[in-house]
Amino acid sequence: MPLGIHISGKGKLSMSPQAEPEPNESNTEAKTEFEQAGEEKPLSLVQEFGMFIIENKAWWMIPIVTVLGLVGLLVLLGSTGAAPFIYTLF
Repeated sequence: MPLGIHISGKGKLSMSPQAEPEPNESNTEAKTEFEQAGEEKPLSLVQEFGMFIIENKAWWMIPIVTVLGLVGLLVLLGSTGAAPFIYTLF
């Protein structure tokens, strides 16, 4: 049970048990948009990046990210058994 703190006019401080409020209509209202968003399943990194591009109209980022991804893939494949085949591309 929470404690209520009361200060009297002469600077006296007293603590007394305080009853919890009973649920009423204001406590049981429909969930707000913020609360509903908090209960949603989180997006993956790719989904979040896609939403970022769509909402901010950052279409120019797509070719940059694609090229960086392909270069990263070549670096990873360069350290495997496929390396001799990749070197012939250059």
